[in-house]
Amino acid sequence: MPRPFVAYLRVYEPLSAFDGQLAGLLQDALETGHLDYSAAPDRERLLWLRSQLANPPMLLPGELPDGRSAPSAQRDLLVLDPAEVPTEDATVGPGPLICPLDLRARSAAALVGFLSTASSALRGAALTQSLDAVRERAASVLADLPSGAVHVVSTTWTVPLPWFALVDPDHRHVVLATRTDPRRQVCWRVAMADARRRVARAHTLAVQTFGEQGPTKVLQDTGRWLDHFHDQSAVELDYGGLVQLLDDDDLVTDSSAEDVNAIIEALEVQNVEEVAARFERLRDFWGDLAMRERYN
Repeated sequence: MPRPFVAYLRVYEPLSAFDGQLAGLLQDALETGHLDYSAAPDRERLLWLRSQLANPPMLLPGELPDGRSAPSAQRDLLVLDPAEVPTEDATVGPGPLICPLDLRARSAAALVGFLSTASSALRGAALTQSLDAVRERAASVLADLPSGAVHVVSTTWTVPLPWFALVDPDHRHVVLATRTDPRRQVCWRVAMADARRRVARAHTLAVQTFGEQGPTKVLQDTGRWLDHFHDQSAVELDYGGLVQLLDDDDLVTDSSAEDVNAIIEALEVQNVEEVAARFERLRDFWGDLAMRERYN
């Protein structure tokens, strides 16, 4: 079965950033076995399917029938060695760095978005509980997040171009396994301090160029999200399951991070021609994936 066509932005924090019962669960998971990045999408899909196939279906994946968070799901995490994180003048760690999947909370956040945008007819067809009860339940789950934010945000079928502003194009990590191999990967890693500095710079230029909407809003939201986490964390931009849609040549020649960072440089010197040329390259590359989304 193909992996979900989802890209991820993840934060890995030092274990010292967690406390209480969660810290104990994470420490135990570190000692007894944690998820490999290649297994995380299947684990998320399994938890979601279990929640929907339960009788009655559960509102959120990764929880017990009574609505409490399942300890087994709280132990789901990815681990990163600080040595795998390129840095400029920033400090990362100490390691190991921990990224909880936070699937229950992420689903609650998605549910809040659904409640605010879906039509009343669609909400009525999808929900088995009252609107107020569901909204209260989702808000309660989000309020229990230790850092006030989930460690993973994701998008389907594409990567928001402003995310590339966080990373150094030269630090791309590529694994060219076969398309069906879960180890196939494209990602960038960056120290939290470097990511915050980069997103702040890009946001300032975006405000001057685009106003408060579009890429500016994405950069603003991303910067606020990063502020929830430990200063010595690491950030990872991962193409996730999108690598199944791209051949090896596409992955090797992909210049998206380079193009976005070149746009930022060009905005600083008001080089309109360079900005237009780079946007054209980005549109050509990501347009094919946009067409796939429309067909599906």
